[in-house]
Amino acid sequence: MQTLAAEVRQEVATGSLPGWDRVEELARAAHARYRDLDDGAVADYIPALAAADPSLFAVCVAETDGSVHAVGDASVEFSVQSISKAFVYALVCEELGHEAVRERVGVNNTGLPFNSVVAVELQQGHPMNPMVNAGALATTALVPGADPQERWEHVRAGLSRFAGRELVLDEEVHRSESATNARNQAIARLLQSYGRIDPDPAGVVDVYTRQCALLVDARDVAVMGATLADGGVNPVTRERVVSEEVCRDTLAVLASTGMYERSGDWLFEIGLPAKSGVAGGVVAVAPGKGAIGTFSPRLDAAGNSVRGQRATAYLSRALGLNLFASAPHVAPRRSHQDPEVAP
Repeated sequence: MQTLAAEVRQEVATGSLPGWDRVEELARAAHARYRDLDDGAVADYIPALAAADPSLFAVCVAETDGSVHAVGDASVEFSVQSISKAFVYALVCEELGHEAVRERVGVNNTGLPFNSVVAVELQQGHPMNPMVNAGALATTALVPGADPQERWEHVRAGLSRFAGRELVLDEEVHRSESATNARNQAIARLLQSYGRIDPDPAGVVDVYTRQCALLVDARDVAVMGATLADGGVNPVTRERVVSEEVCRDTLAVLASTGMYERSGDWLFEIGLPAKSGVAGGVVAVAPGKGAIGTFSPRLDAAGNSVRGQRATAYLSRALGLNLFASAPHVAPRRSHQDPEVAP
């Protein structure tokens, strides 16, 4: 589909967050409200994740002015996992452009689990969107580089710019996931057979596995999200990472597909573009305002952090972040000097 109204300048009107003290107060309230919630279970299908402490919980809000509100275990590192998909997608869009990535990867929800092979076959090899594993593999295959090592360094450096610090690989998680990623290898081979992956599939899967094993903390995740909220400029370092257009495209994809087959429920209840990872991280973005980063390893059946979802929902409501929320407009009282308006 040709880009609609591409010739029209994109204007922006997003509003702002309340003052620093109020955001700080609500971040602390969100953490206190859900820190004792013990629903869900730690991911155990990746051995390195099974050992995570289920009591860990962090809430962080990063504002587009550079303010950061961190509560709880915000300095505890965890592997970024599928949250990386959003930011690698942004990097690739920055390199190749709106239409090229849309044609190769797609933007529509599959309605099926994130690691579905059936979804690929039903769409004649089209991965449909970059937030499921097939689409993420197709996206990683588009990362610039002459070989897997160059592509990996491009990804690591790019995600580090989003976070505002040098991110490092968790070698244990990488080894653990490499030993259990046969399904991703199969999906990559299937995509190759449909012409959706050009490089060697094994190399693509390794780069993808590495990107998922990068270590972050809740503050990093919030700052990465706030970079998308701030038109591609990291609000802490003030470095431009990607363009405003790429941020808009990435957030649109996150809104419709970021929480997999639960994306509709998430948007209906919380109203923010978001992405989760099975190590327990969640990032949710309020364009123009900032982002929420949470970490708690207890997951629901869909692989989303239970406490993270609750804390994000609380902050979305309390901070007025829901993109679809509105209140009746109160018209100013007309003075006797205003001209009469004909009925």
